[in-house]
Amino acid sequence: MQNDIVEQNKEIISVGELNRSAKYLLEDAFTNIAVVGEISNMSRPSSGHIYFTLKDEDGAIGCAMWRSQASKLNFRPEDGDKCILKGQVSLYPATGRYQLMVKSIEQAGSGNLMHQFEQLKNKLESEGLFDSSNKLSIPQSPKHIGVITSPSTAAFQDILSTIQRRAPSAQISISPAVVQGDTAPNTIIDALNRILKFNDNNQDNPVDLVLLSRGGGSIEDLWCFNNESLAREIASFPIPTISGVGHEIDFTICDFVSDMRAPTPTAAAEIATEFYFQVMDKINDLCIDLEKGISNSFKNKIQIIEFLKSKVKSPLMILREQNQKIDNYELQLKQNIKISFNQNKQKLNLLNMRFKEKSPNAYIQELSIKIGNIKNILQKEIKSCLNRNLTFIQEYEKNLEILNPLSILDRGYSIIQNQSGKSIKSNTDVKIGESLTARLNKGFIDIEVKNKKDEH
Repeated sequence: MQNDIVEQNKEIISVGELNRSAKYLLEDAFTNIAVVGEISNMSRPSSGHIYFTLKDEDGAIGCAMWRSQASKLNFRPEDGDKCILKGQVSLYPATGRYQLMVKSIEQAGSGNLMHQFEQLKNKLESEGLFDSSNKLSIPQSPKHIGVITSPSTAAFQDILSTIQRRAPSAQISISPAVVQGDTAPNTIIDALNRILKFNDNNQDNPVDLVLLSRGGGSIEDLWCFNNESLAREIASFPIPTISGVGHEIDFTICDFVSDMRAPTPTAAAEIATEFYFQVMDKINDLCIDLEKGISNSFKNKIQIIEFLKSKVKSPLMILREQNQKIDNYELQLKQNIKISFNQNKQKLNLLNMRFKEKSPNAYIQELSIKIGNIKNILQKEIKSCLNRNLTFIQEYEKNLEILNPLSILDRGYSIIQNQSGKSIKSNTDVKIGESLTARLNKGFIDIEVKNKKDEH
């Protein structure tokens, strides 16, 4: 089927089959190409995919880049960026839309159109065409509003319906012009001159405010409003002008040279008719106040009558009211008794809880637990103290044993004493022939000094 799709005389195919076949042919022929151009109409839905148009002076192509590829970009592409795109040409079968499936984007400098826009803007601004001192005041209540746009556009219908709704007494005249394409600037200039010529021929009913308008679009669609000749014509135009071109985010050179910029064509119509609208609002408010005054007056009279009627009561009504009061008192008394009972019950419960908390048994039990804990602590401390003192005594015994002079007798030494019990420490303490006593580890022996020798 795919191989024979170009031979349309062999069989009849569906639109979907035709688009799918065209998709296969495009993808096979343009698998991996690089295209340079300027980005416009950038769209970033919540899915993370991005959609935009790549264009140059000779053409444009829709582009799509999936989230997985867009997340890898090292910069954020915007409208007006001149870029090099790499990807595959494809076709969306559901709509037959020819598009480029983008795999990567590289910056290639600023877009030509945005560059031209900035150059012209800076040039005219330096010449003073944007100065507020040169702008005309917008009339508070314009009687004759001239509209320059294409009569077939939705913008003109929005302007027309807005003015007719807000200021039905205002006169509207359209000076038609082309608002897109290369010829548009000249037709807009012609439309401005047409209004001037009209005023020359109708001095009793001149156009006193001009609305220059067009609906939203891409930068290419609105490019005619960035024309230098048109900008100079608007800047020198003797009738106040309001520029309502594109959407709120769109800016053109005409916005800067006009006497006032409106974010949309509808907003331009609202600015032009604000005084009428406020007057109509004021009249409507006065009508509403008047209706409310009359209505309130009737209500007051009716209330007075009802009040006077309420003062005339039958005995039966009085008895019923008294019975109702008695019933209310009875219900209130029962409610008060119930509330008082509940309050006293709560107080009793609270006192009972406090009594239990202060019970001697509980207090005694608590003290017993504390005494038991203190006893255990004392026993542990006493035992620990005894163990420490026993350790100290054992250490002292060891030290005393070591220091005991008699302990050296175990090693074969002896203590020599004279007859008076004095220990002999030197041979000078004895005399030859003196009797001494030697104390051994076990027992004593009597000795006699026969000779004395000095230590060598």
